[in-house]
Amino acid sequence: MEQLLKRLDRLAGGRHAEYVVPAEGRDHPRTRRAFVVIFWLLVAELLIGLAAVVVAVVLTVGGETLPFAVWMRALIVLAMTATLFYFAWRAQKGYYWAYSRLRLFSKIFPVVTLVLAAIPGLYPLWMVSEQILFSLLLIGVADYLDSDHMRSVFPKPGCPVAATS
Repeated sequence: MEQLLKRLDRLAGGRHAEYVVPAEGRDHPRTRRAFVVIFWLLVAELLIGLAAVVVAVVLTVGGETLPFAVWMRALIVLAMTATLFYFAWRAQKGYYWAYSRLRLFSKIFPVVTLVLAAIPGLYPLWMVSEQILFSLLLIGVADYLDSDHMRSVFPKPGCPVAATS
């Protein structure tokens, strides 16, 4: 199993796939707390994504025709959330590449989501509300990842490691 994960890490992490941050920062209580909160924010993301699928199924069974964009959005949210869980798990183990990807995507996805939510008529109101909540939760993830402490724990490869407080 570890070999498969290493291959996946190499694919996702590129040239820094093997770089792991020092254990002292990774095991710091503030780092562990941040990852606990991030985990629960991602669980909330997953529940929101599952709720969107359930609502879409219930409406469809009830005779309403939903646009293709609704189904794509619902499935893409679940796939994105699974990817974010993987990144968070590997970042918690100290992989810089995973922290970097999680930090990047937790900033990009809310912007994309809110832009799409603003397109009139693309999604029904219930899905626009789901997208706003999804974005707010991801902004919370980004906020934890962007803290001074977390950035000092995950320095770019080749940069000196800062002391964690």
